[in-house]
Amino acid sequence: MWNMAKDSEVLDLNSSYSYLLWGRDFAQSSIMAEIDGRAAGYVTGYMRPDEPGTLMIWQVCVGADFQKRGLAAAMLDELAARTNADRLETTITADNAASNRLFQRFAERHEADCEREPLFTTAMYPDGHDTEYLYRIAPLGLDADLRSLNLASSRSES
Repeated sequence: MWNMAKDSEVLDLNSSYSYLLWGRDFAQSSIMAEIDGRAAGYVTGYMRPDEPGTLMIWQVCVGADFQKRGLAAAMLDELAARTNADRLETTITADNAASNRLFQRFAERHEADCEREPLFTTAMYPDGHDTEYLYRIAPLGLDADLRSLNLASSRSES
């Protein structure tokens, strides 16, 4: 993961130790994709301890040779299903068009609402990092299934 993040030249690069620890401690809420025996991409995430059911996505990375194939979307869908998340959160800077598009489309595919608000503003960072906007995408999973049933039920009663 560390090599892929470094090679991306756009992701915030964490220490190699943090990626090893992440792979050990958050394996159930993260995913690594391989294509033809090569590391193709990864998504790191965790279930928020203070909000059970909320999957927080930390990083999404797809190697240059594997982009434009829908791999990032497939990994997000797999993680949402695997974790039985009823909500997905992530933070994205305004200038990251690819990630903004990825998560907007995730919300559309899952027929979920997508809220966006500043979480960590530039003034909060000691290094001038751009504002990170929090995306909240919900409902997912069972809640979304129930919402669909309620909509279908109200249509048939009309």
